[in-house]
Order: sequence, then structure tokens, then C-alpha cells
Amino acid sequence: MTTFSTDFIPHSLLFTTAKQLRPTSHSYHSSTLVRCCLKPNPNETTTTGNKNPPRSVRVSAETRPTHLISSDVKETQFLKFLKRSLRAGKYDDTLYFLESMVGNGKGWKPDLVVCTKLIKGFFKIRKSDKAVRVMEILEKYGNPDVFAYNALISGFCKANQIGFANKVLDRLRSKGFSPDVVTHNIMIGNLCSRGKLGMAFKVFDQLLKDNCNPTVVTYTILIQAIMLEGDTSKAMKLLDEMLLRGLKPDIFTYNAIIRGMCKKGRVGKALEFIRSLESRGCQPDVISYNLLLRAFLNSGKWDEGEKLMTEMVSRGCEPNVVTYSILISSLCREGKIDEAVDVLKVVKEKGLTPDAYSYDPLISAYCKEGRLDLAIEFLNQMISDGCLPDIVNYNTVLSSFCKNGNGDQALEIFKKLSDVGCPPNVSSYNTMFSALWSSGDKIRALGMILEMLSKGIEPDEITYNSLISCLCRDGMVDEAVGLLVDMESTMLNPTVISYNIVLLGFCKARRMDDAIEVLAAMVERECKPNETTYILLIEGIGFAGWRVEAIELANALVSMRAISEDTFKRLNKAFPLLDADKDLTYSDTKK
Repeated sequence: MTTFSTDFIPHSLLFTTAKQLRPTSHSYHSSTLVRCCLKPNPNETTTTGNKNPPRSVRVSAETRPTHLISSDVKETQFLKFLKRSLRAGKYDDTLYFLESMVGNGKGWKPDLVVCTKLIKGFFKIRKSDKAVRVMEILEKYGNPDVFAYNALISGFCKANQIGFANKVLDRLRSKGFSPDVVTHNIMIGNLCSRGKLGMAFKVFDQLLKDNCNPTVVTYTILIQAIMLEGDTSKAMKLLDEMLLRGLKPDIFTYNAIIRGMCKKGRVGKALEFIRSLESRGCQPDVISYNLLLRAFLNSGKWDEGEKLMTEMVSRGCEPNVVTYSILISSLCREGKIDEAVDVLKVVKEKGLTPDAYSYDPLISAYCKEGRLDLAIEFLNQMISDGCLPDIVNYNTVLSSFCKNGNGDQALEIFKKLSDVGCPPNVSSYNTMFSALWSSGDKIRALGMILEMLSKGIEPDEITYNSLISCLCRDGMVDEAVGLLVDMESTMLNPTVISYNIVLLGFCKARRMDDAIEVLAAMVERECKPNETTYILLIEGIGFAGWRVEAIELANALVSMRAISEDTFKRLNKAFPLLDADKDLTYSDTKK
């Protein structure tokens, strides 16, 4: 049997042998995240003399099994170790045993189910190169089936690597297999999730050409995507098409329609649709009612929400924890915290177990009001009720402590997160970094970033924007630009917020030429400036002493509708030209 050819997956994703595996390390952009903030020591050089020392090629601890195995261990024991490590989620160990067994020269064939599970496992921990290696082994020594290829296609789709997924699909066909409905559903689902509905329908057409019958799942995926675009009539046509094919829509299909109607504000239509389900041979479930209840309460329609819950119970559909969490969240949003606490008591009285979503609105509400003692009390109450707080709960408290000037207390909580089984995530580090930097403790702030990277937590857009903002506030705009350039080289493309932060930094430094260059760079990189971008630029020009030019620019932008008339009037007040012998401004013409 042939193995995967090099045109199947680029060399960067090809796995060779276990001994050639490199240890996991951070990407180059991660190491440069704080470099621009730290002055390099001219006396320090790497052993190679290079700025970026090469990664050492050695056997990583992650690729060695945790057990030492003698050469005389029987095949059955290898298989036992293999399955045990797979169940424990030790996928690198599993791959080691798999490599050992197929390489022993005894003609052992890898288990198809084990390999398929291993492929899924490697994608779960974002090691697509090793997932490919498993398929290589399966093709060379075993007999892969459509399910194994589907696991590979699904993994690449979830990793947003649709090009690789298509290559696997081509590979599947070249091996004499026909894609099944699951294969097509994976591709359709991925395209729909990325908003590429046109391409999704092309795959649907291909499904029909392959004489593959679409299922309820196929139609539900498409209906959900169509509803998110607000095209109810098209979704209903697909619903009719399902029925013509003899397919019976299930509650998931109907809930996709209800969800779409609610998201588009068509709550009345959604209510009508729920009431029509019985005539369609389907009873609405608690999810159906929860979708509608959330929509009612989000728009402040409490009376309708109360009537809906009465109808829900009368139809024999009991509210669940999510129902009550929606009530708690809505009450907290309107400042009715005491009433929200009463609802939480009802949850417990009914024998239901509140979850993190039940507590989080209350913790957030207390934090927002500065009642941190009660927020901590509810965290402790969660634990005593057997509901362990998640990192979202802790991040809410950390952020509140930092905003209220209690950075030391936040740091104490932060240090204990791993001990309570809730290790900090990138959001936790972002919160602590900003707080420490703002309090003047820049060394510890940068230490947070370095610690985050050392733990393998990748920086996100907020990490970059926070660091860029802090640098700009301290007048280190050139260093901030270095980070912006670094961000551009990663998968995290700078957003309008990133550019606006740097643009503001240049404006405050009275470096207007550089600010204009930032605007040009935004346009060049297809990042559309927003109203804030133009306001910053106008104010920067005005405060730099060019008031006439600022108003002229504002006039041009308001005529292009890039800024609103209200914004123009506010800017005109900031830079009045009543004493200037100039032509009438836009606001003058409106008098």
C-alpha cells in the first residue's frame, strides 16, 4: 500500500518518525510579544550568534511513554498499553505504542477504531501533524475506511484548514471510497459556520450528484445557517423540501428556525411557530421555550415572558436550570439583584442544581456595584453547593478587584487558581497584566506575559491590544508599532481597535504624519476605519494647532458620511472658528 504523498499535506504537517519529533515550543511571534518592551543586553548572545536560536532536535518528554518497556514484552501487552493510554488521553504515548507495534516486522495490523479515536484525540489537542501520521500508518499497515477519513476531514474543518480537508476528500476518492452523507455534512457544516452559504449549497448539490441521500441533519445545518441570515422564507422552503423527500423534521430542526427568528427580533413570529409545532407532529421542548423566553426578556417584555412560562408549564414542559438562569441574568441586567437571589432560592427548592451560568450574573452584578464581599460570598456559596466556579467566574472577580484598585487581592486570588482546579486562561493573564501595568508595576506586568507564554497559553487579540495600549499611554509608540507589525505576522490580524490605539498614541505625541501613515496602512490591509478612527485623527490635527485643517477634514468626512452630523457639531465646538476669516463650515450651513 502507498503512504500519503507529499502533495497530500505540506511538509510542515508531515510526521516522520517518533525519534524525529521536536519538543513543543512557542511560535516566534509569542517570543517577540514582550521583546520590544525590553532593552536588549548587548553583552548577551546566543550560542549560535543568531537572534532566533534554532530549536534543538531531541526526543520530547511528551513523545516518550511513561512506562519503560523491555524488548521482550508480548504483543498483547503492547496492545493493552496502547488502549490504556488512549483511554487516559495520553495520545503521544498511544502513538509511540502504535509505531512500535507496526514496526516490529510481524505484520501486525493497526486497529481501525483505535486509530480513528487517536486521530480525533490529536485534533482535540491541536496536533494535526500527528493525526496525519496516524492516517499514514493506517494506510500503510491497515485498512482505513470512510469513518477514519471523516475524522481527518472533520479535524481540519474544525481547525479552519478547509484546504487540507479538501485534500483529504480528494484522497478518499482516489482510494476508491465514496464520500458518505457524514462527509458532506461535515463540509457543509464548516462552510455554514464560516458564513459561506453559497459554497455550502454547492457541496449539497455534489451530495445529490454522488447519489447520497441528505438526512435531517443535512437540512437542519442549512436551515440554521439560512435563518441566521434572516431569510425565513428560504428556510421554510427547505423545510417543505425535507417533507417532500419523506424526511421528518425533528425538534432540533424546528429549534433552529425558532432561534433564527428570535435573533432577528421576530419574537411574535417565533411564538406563532412554537404554537404550530403540535399540528406539525412535534411538541416544543424546554429549549424551544427558553429561546423565546430569552428573546422576550432581552427586549424587556416581562409580561409576555410570564405568560410564556405559564403556557410552558400548562403544556407539561417543566422549566430547567437554563430557564431560571435566563430569569436571573435578565433580573441582574435590570438591577433587580434581590429578586434574582430569590429566583436562585426557587431553583434549589425545586431540587435543581444551579450551575455556573446561574451564579455568574449575580457575581457580575455584585462586582459591577462594587460589592466585592458579596461576590466572594457567592463564590464560596457555589463551592458549598457543589458547583465549582469556572474561570469565567474568577475572571469576573479578578477584573472587578483590579478596577477597584485592589490589585494585591486580585493577585492573591490569581495565584490560587491552579490550586482550586481552575488554572488561569489568557483572559486571566490579560486582566492581571493591565492592572499591574496601570498601577506602575511594569516589571511584574511583563512577567505575567512571560509566565503565560511559558505555560503554553497563546496570546490573543486582547493581549496584544492591552500591551499596545499600555506602551502608547507611556509614550512608547514606536515599541507599540513593533508589536502591531508582529501581530500582523500572526494569525491574529490587527483589528480597527488595534490601529486606533496606535493612531491615538501618535496623535498624543503630535506625530501627525505617522498617524496618517497608520490610517493608510489600515486601508492597505483592508481594515476599514470606523468613526472613532476619523475622530481621533481630526482631534489630533486640531490639538496639534491646525484647527482650520481639522474642521476642513471634518467637513469632508461628514459630506462622505464617514462621521455623523452630531459628531461634526461636537468637533466644531471643540475647535471653534468664529474668529477665523474662513468659508462657512458644514454646521453653519445647517443654521
